[in-house]
Amino acid sequence: MFLRPLMDKNPAFVEAVVALHRAGSLPANSYALDLDAMAANTSHLMGEARALGLSVYAMTKQVGRAPGALEAISGAGVDGYVAVDMACARPIAAHGHNLGHLGHLVQVPAAETGEAAAMQPDYWTVFSPNKATEVSAAATRLGRVQDLLVRVFAPGDEFYSGHEGGVPLEELPRVLDHISGLPGVRFAGLTTFPALLFDPDSGGARTTPNMATLAQAAETAQQHIGHEDQGTLQINAPGTTSTAVLAQLAEAGATQVEPGHGLTGTTPLHAVRDLPEQPAVCYVSEIAHIHQGIPFCFGGGLYIDPVFGDYQPTAVVAHDPSEAATKAMPVDMPDPAAIDYYAKLRPEPGRIVNEGDTVVFGFRIQAFVTRAFVVGVAGVRSGAASVAGVWDVLGNPVAWKGQR
Repeated sequence: MFLRPLMDKNPAFVEAVVALHRAGSLPANSYALDLDAMAANTSHLMGEARALGLSVYAMTKQVGRAPGALEAISGAGVDGYVAVDMACARPIAAHGHNLGHLGHLVQVPAAETGEAAAMQPDYWTVFSPNKATEVSAAATRLGRVQDLLVRVFAPGDEFYSGHEGGVPLEELPRVLDHISGLPGVRFAGLTTFPALLFDPDSGGARTTPNMATLAQAAETAQQHIGHEDQGTLQINAPGTTSTAVLAQLAEAGATQVEPGHGLTGTTPLHAVRDLPEQPAVCYVSEIAHIHQGIPFCFGGGLYIDPVFGDYQPTAVVAHDPSEAATKAMPVDMPDPAAIDYYAKLRPEPGRIVNEGDTVVFGFRIQAFVTRAFVVGVAGVRSGAASVAGVWDVLGNPVAWKGQR
């Protein structure tokens, strides 16, 4: 779904990754990131966000918390980062970046609250009074006051399966009373997920019922604890975030947004519409072997975010950069229940494919759930592309010394 936009809008990046892979500088089973494009995408989004008065916390799980990506995003002026879990929070903090939001989507385990509090996140989401109590104890031990966001829900709200959680709307006053009685914490606002979802009928993003729940919760909170200035109550509204939807979120009451795929040009909207962000990521493999005429490419990162359901993946196969624009061929991906050692390619009759050829995919990635490398590529726009770093999906550097 994202290979065609990638080929149309950023062909120089595809040529660069083919050249770097052929030279041995970029390993197979890698998510390659166009760092210049990511910086430009972030800068464009930040301009719109500032005009709308929105705070921006970037999500990094999709790009494997890669330090080079964090540097590119930070250089474009984001307010900080949202950590989906503690594995995200650690590289963000370790590399000196502002941890803007923690605890959402994944709550912080009880034994890790002390470590989390020491990272001094701007905001920490809790799903229950008990989790607020845990944060209170951790923050009090450090002598600090932690701002809390409360996740709320009501009948009719939408969740991805397995993502459910939060405080029932009718129980919010009781939870606010509980938080107000705790040392070391302060109620700061509300959150939900997802605030927006892709609408395949319109090709745009629709506001979920969750946003109406947030509006009701905000009114309850203001009445219950006396927030006089609505601007002091934070409304965190993540989901399908890119420049194209910022005004929609602001109009719905959001004060904080959390782009992830928007910074790599791979939200669902980017697959069907021409949006300002440039595609900035691809998955790079190589032909491992040919079995009875069927080419197999290496896997390890063949996880396609299932935002579109089932569709026919394709890939570009190239022996050198001059072939980067050749017609993409269908790929039979491994079953999601299987280990993705390989994928099978189906070249058209007469097409020659050789072991070692570069394979480039353009699917929507979630690096953090894979065993792939993450590779930063700099200098694509200047025509002098080079590898800026190779990392694992926890953001740790990899001492890559490949050669051909």
